[in-house]
Amino acid sequence: MSALVAFDLANPGAPKHSKPAPDRLISGDPSYRTWENAAAGQTGIRTGIWEATPGVTRSIKGGTWEFCTILSGVVLLTEDGGETRRFTAGDTFVMRPDFVGTWETVETVRKVFVAVS
Repeated sequence: MSALVAFDLANPGAPKHSKPAPDRLISGDPSYRTWENAAAGQTGIRTGIWEATPGVTRSIKGGTWEFCTILSGVVLLTEDGGETRRFTAGDTFVMRPDFVGTWETVETVRKVFVAVS
């Protein structure tokens, strides 16, 4: 197995389909697709492509760091007690383990992510 993993953004393969946990859903009926490119076993590192349709959910990172680059779409992130931030294609951000707030997908969003737990 190669130690070099390429992301094929044009043809990522078959995704895993999911929905938000009921206790995290605030509004809408968002659905998710995840193309996990690499997971480093028991190290808690995951990478891939993630997509969400419009809706608002509660985002609680717990013990996870997440680095994201938005490929397409529009998302509004609001940290509890903070201002709303808008992210669109080309924007990059990190959510620290203590992030708690709302994730609002305004237009179907697709991102590349690296998550470390």
